Amino acid sequence: MDTLQQVRLVWKPIIFLLCLLPLALVVTDANGLTAGLGANPVEEILDRFGNWGLRFIMITLAITPLRRITGWTWLLRFRRMFGLFTFFYVALHFTTYVWLDQGLMMSVILEDIVKRPFITLGFAAFLLLLAMAVTSTNGIRRRMRRRWDQLHYSVYIVGILGVWHYWWQVKADIVEPLIYAVILAVLLGVRLRWRMRQRSLAASRD
Repeated sequence: MDTLQQVRLVWKPIIFLLCLLPLALVVTDANGLTAGLGANPVEEILDRFGNWGLRFIMITLAITPLRRITGWTWLLRFRRMFGLFTFFYVALHFTTYVWLDQGLMMSVILEDIVKRPFITLGFAAFLLLLAMAVTSTNGIRRRMRRRWDQLHYSVYIVGILGVWHYWWQVKADIVEPLIYAVILAVLLGVRLRWRMRQRSLAASRD
């Protein structure tokens, strides 16, 4: 069995199941089978799903730099899966807010989106992720061609919006959003450096 077969038949199913663990822990905690959700279960669920959405966007953005540094091209086989799990957990975060936190009161939800900046940012990130998730299939990619690339470059904007959303949400302790901000800055900085180097090499050939 070669490396690509191992990735497809062994590692992808294992990683897929591991990616579902945060959801499984929320379900077992909610039913009292494990640690529990604390004094404010809705806020705890919101925070967990939101944090995992951020973690998966960072993992997704890290795939290309890791592939370029290590030469492990098989890492690209996981990029779409991690991107879809980003959308999955952000969608669960948004659903928890709409359903459990706001009780499907659309007038209140719309007012929050318009008047509360951190929710506006989070909703914008969710819409971009939704667009990317809907267009993630190979067939749609072939039909969209260059427009697909332009849309999916929005992943960088989603990362910025997600960190910004988290930063504005917290009231005092900014340690966690700062960590995400530093990670994001490194990931985007590496890409910017590579882009500038490519332009410099192209200019030197002219």
